[in-house]
Amino acid sequence: MALAFEDTTEARRDGLIWIPGRTFTMGSNDHYPEEAPAHPVTVDGFWMAETPVTNRQFRAFVEATGHVTVAEKTPDPSDYPGAKPEMLRAGSLVFTQPKSVDGSDISQWWAFKFGATWRRPLGGLSDLRGKLDHPVVHVAFADALAYAKWAGMDLPTEAEWELAARGGLDDAEFAWGDEFEPGGVPMANTWSGTFPTHSTKPKGQERTSAVRSFPSNGHGLHDMIGNVWEWTSDYWSTRHPEPAKHSCCIPSNPRSIDVEASYDPRQPAVRIARRVLKGGSHLCAPNYCRRYRPAARHAEPEDTSTSHVGFRCVRRSKGEAK
Repeated sequence: MALAFEDTTEARRDGLIWIPGRTFTMGSNDHYPEEAPAHPVTVDGFWMAETPVTNRQFRAFVEATGHVTVAEKTPDPSDYPGAKPEMLRAGSLVFTQPKSVDGSDISQWWAFKFGATWRRPLGGLSDLRGKLDHPVVHVAFADALAYAKWAGMDLPTEAEWELAARGGLDDAEFAWGDEFEPGGVPMANTWSGTFPTHSTKPKGQERTSAVRSFPSNGHGLHDMIGNVWEWTSDYWSTRHPEPAKHSCCIPSNPRSIDVEASYDPRQPAVRIARRVLKGGSHLCAPNYCRRYRPAARHAEPEDTSTSHVGFRCVRRSKGEAK
């Protein structure tokens, strides 16, 4: 399938797949409350990257622009009232598998590591050897958006992302059908074992995987589910809007723009907007986080980067796929 859109070089076309526009049912009434209510929306056609942005691609962006990621910058104390001064250093959140846990406090498996960046995903002396084709991680929202703009693209809206992830299977539970592992075959990079203490994956394969390691969905997109969570451009909302009562009023190309509603009510002094993440990651597990589905969504502060969040880009145009 050849793509035709204006003001775009041949190189920029590579890896983009046309997602036909249509009306579909967004969200779910069957899982986490923030996914409800299921409601119809209409989305115009667009192009989406076949895979999440990789370390190889992000490195090219940094080399071309000199971009410095949020994780590489010293935080501004005024943004974090009450923070301990010794914690206001450059770094990022890294998952560390504990031997045992007591309760559900996530600090038992998440640690803010000074020096953890996209170049050093585990902090310390870690590097990208053997991982250039893995999704880039430790990118905050501003980093993802800067890359997208440099590439002549944008970040997807939540509705665009969900339409693409469904792969044409509107009523299916997963991006590939209704069975999590059809025939016992893993369809995405998710947690295998009991999260967070026990992984049954071979040593060295517990984290991200190279893009295209798992089957694509019906649109030919890889890693829409699992591997890494993906940033969208929508501000977080605690639930979806109610369904339109008449077909004439179905939302078209919706996006959440209410920044005030996105703030975390548990931290009233911290005015950091939150955006919607989609797709789940390699840390999602049946016993802990069943968010490896197109309808699933999660809130992430714009300034936060972690070892399991990445992104992919879209290109919108009035043109058509040929």
